Amino acid sequence: MVLFDCFADLGKILLLPQFGGLPQWAVVGDTFPLGCAFDESNVHHKYFAENPDSKNPIYSTKNGVYKEGCGLDSVYMSWGHDDYMYLVAKENKTTLPSAALFIVRYHSFYPLHKHGAYKHLMNKQDEEDIKWLHIFNKYDLYSKSKVHVDVAAVKPYYQSLIAKYFPEKLRW
Repeated sequence: MVLFDCFADLGKILLLPQFGGLPQWAVVGDTFPLGCAFDESNVHHKYFAENPDSKNPIYSTKNGVYKEGCGLDSVYMSWGHDDYMYLVAKENKTTLPSAALFIVRYHSFYPLHKHGAYKHLMNKQDEEDIKWLHIFNKYDLYSKSKVHVDVAAVKPYYQSLIAKYFPEKLRW
């Protein structure tokens, strides 16, 4: 689970100059759907009133541009490290199961998995995959240890997992 937690957050490399040097606000933080009403459970919800989409007659409705039950893979999400790593994995034809990709893509979508917002956009597969995300959350945010890992000792194990689920050369 530790490796998966690291992988899910690896998209934070977008902060580094060699990977784009994006500002922190564009990489780290909660994610939320675009193209539909902003839910009150979105972090700093009061500031969404300044977003022009909140006044758009289509985007400001519950479903917005989506059909109820369309599936989260049909929903445009705010950009962040989650979507970046999801796209890297998908583009590199990972053999991770779909539930793992769901976790990578939506682990910062707290309005959904913590508050139950936007569930009306989910399909049956999303309902199955979110069960795995709830398990993953026990090992994610605020669950880090202060114990330093002996990298040399664990490196072969993690390299074998990377070799199992990803091609030899990754495209970033």
